[in-house]
Amino acid sequence: MLVGMALKALLFDFDGLILDTETPEVEQWKVVFHDHGVTFPREYFAWAVGRGAEQIQKRPIDLLLEKLTEPVEPAVIEAEYNEKRMAAINAQPPREGITVLLEQAREEGIRLAVVSSSRHRWVDGHLARLGLDHFFERTVCADDVAHAKPFPDLYLKALSDLEVGADEAVVLEDSPNGARAGHAAGIAVVVVPNPMTRSLDFDHHRARYESFLDLSLGDLRALVA
Repeated sequence: MLVGMALKALLFDFDGLILDTETPEVEQWKVVFHDHGVTFPREYFAWAVGRGAEQIQKRPIDLLLEKLTEPVEPAVIEAEYNEKRMAAINAQPPREGITVLLEQAREEGIRLAVVSSSRHRWVDGHLARLGLDHFFERTVCADDVAHAKPFPDLYLKALSDLEVGADEAVVLEDSPNGARAGHAAGIAVVVVPNPMTRSLDFDHHRARYESFLDLSLGDLRALVA
């Protein structure tokens, strides 16, 4: 009789999954663009979300400047945007239900890591602020690899650091780029979109849940069993 593998590790994205930083970012850019008579391009967000910064040649401010006919001061626009964005992000709690999942996984001896296309300063700082850093054995960030998501490098490094096989882990993601990265690393992917990514086209995932409240540790175990 064939026996399935046991779940040994859960690999969590950060932005948009553990903490919904993406909704404040997009909503604030929409306001900035609207104030200048321009529509924020949904297709840009769909392409960029979850992607490593080293792959992004144009930022939202660059897209805005291309549309404007009158000169503006980019530094002033970005300063106002960042002030409002950070106020909104810092007011956000962790996504509903994720703390319960982390507690259950830790109690059952499942190893936990954060795998993010953002940098350590951002990820580690927010995890500490939220009081979630003690759950995670590793944080693997864009600082640690040459290519972030949708390349598999981050997830491959997480597997190596934890010394677990791809068939012993599950990736949790909220973006198509993140899901592609986990799939490219050979790991089963579960997507839990946030309000900004819910309408995007996902592929390369084994299961999808609209909330962590709908997701159980048993569901994740079943993916590697």
